[in-house]
Amino acid sequence: MQRNKSLDALRGIAILLMVLSSSIAFGILPAWMYHAQTPPPSHVFMPEHAGISWVDLVFPFFLFSMGAAIPLALNKKSVNGAGFGDVVYTALRRFVILVFFALFTVHARSSVISGVPQTLDYLLSIGAFVLIFFQLYRPSGEQYKKLFTILQVLAYVLAIVMLVVLPFKDGKGFTLQRSDIIILVLANMALFGTIAWWFTRNNPWLRIGILPFVMAVFLSKGTGTWTDTLFQWSPVPWAYKFYYLKYLFIIIPGTIAGDWLLRYAVPMQIEGRNTRNWLTITALLSFALVVLNVVLLFGRYTFINLISTTVICIVLLVYSQRSKAAAGYQQVKLFLQAGTWLLLLGLFFEAYEGGIKKDPSTYSYYFVNSGLAFFMMIALYGCQFGKAGSVVISYLSLNGKNPMVAYVTGNLLLLPLLHLSGAMQVYIAMQKNVFTGFLSGVLFTGIVSLVTVFFTKRGWLWKT
Repeated sequence: MQRNKSLDALRGIAILLMVLSSSIAFGILPAWMYHAQTPPPSHVFMPEHAGISWVDLVFPFFLFSMGAAIPLALNKKSVNGAGFGDVVYTALRRFVILVFFALFTVHARSSVISGVPQTLDYLLSIGAFVLIFFQLYRPSGEQYKKLFTILQVLAYVLAIVMLVVLPFKDGKGFTLQRSDIIILVLANMALFGTIAWWFTRNNPWLRIGILPFVMAVFLSKGTGTWTDTLFQWSPVPWAYKFYYLKYLFIIIPGTIAGDWLLRYAVPMQIEGRNTRNWLTITALLSFALVVLNVVLLFGRYTFINLISTTVICIVLLVYSQRSKAAAGYQQVKLFLQAGTWLLLLGLFFEAYEGGIKKDPSTYSYYFVNSGLAFFMMIALYGCQFGKAGSVVISYLSLNGKNPMVAYVTGNLLLLPLLHLSGAMQVYIAMQKNVFTGFLSGVLFTGIVSLVTVFFTKRGWLWKT
């Protein structure tokens, strides 16, 4: 099955913005350039501070794309009659790989290897990048399969030796408590999202019905009841917590999107001016909804946002029903309906839990971001039919096909090389004023992107 460019592009946007948000100057840019709850200049966490910025969309969009990819990845197993055991093995294997990835990539950072990194520490980080390459890359052909299997095992053995031998910056050695929380959440979502989809692949309403039960457990925490015990219990607290399951509110809508991507193939070429006009207007209004909600929710203009969003959603829904051009675009129409329902549900939940927040994440945050992800998918789909838009979507999709490369290139390859070459001084100097502070992040992200595209074009895909 041909890959869906819109989905790859959404994943590409998410991973590149994730890199950008962590590489721009600290403390001197406008507040909307950072997480809404950690405003400049001190970036002290303010849990009572409601609102979202563009940075707060990045992780949910990545989660949504992960959810959408689950049906696409497992459809072949479903068609071939694979059993539950085979699917559980696949999900558990991916979970273990991602948990190890979460542990190893953090420990392999030069700043964690040593409090005052030296040349050897930077070289060890680069070496870790090479080890991850052999851990996650698998050649497509059979010719070198045995060789790369041996190299994969060797890469994991050397990584484990590295974790056992190195004292790390605190001198206490390796610890299970030091890991990448983003990757841990992804590991849990890959496991539980896969199992949820497999059991309900023929009944998406049953899949949606899982969410109220998850909500019930969250609402019961701290009550001393059996649901509170379920919430607190974990056989491996460093790898799994029921708390992570809150992101099923984003993963499961993503799997619904994946079902529709499988079921309703959309045309890859536009025929007729009416269709082109309809797609252009729909894509522009969908993107406008994303921008509008970020700006107005950040500024706390919640009622204006609700009214504006409602009007635009109604226009989109009516337009899609009345336009003859929309007849063959069932997938887009379903995305409009799901996006509208989730986004408005999130806005009605906005006042609950003190307003929309990323951390601790609120129900408004899940629903709003899931809805915006649907609209972003529509915007990306419509964008690819323009000449310039097609180039942009193709480039973003090259990054989205290989997100694990983009995720670690900055910390394990680019930063060590900047230190070793002396270019780090230039990067630090750039981060002392607003314009160059933003530009330094753009350049950093651009280099990470080029490395990722280089790997992708050569077929060096890192798969979990």
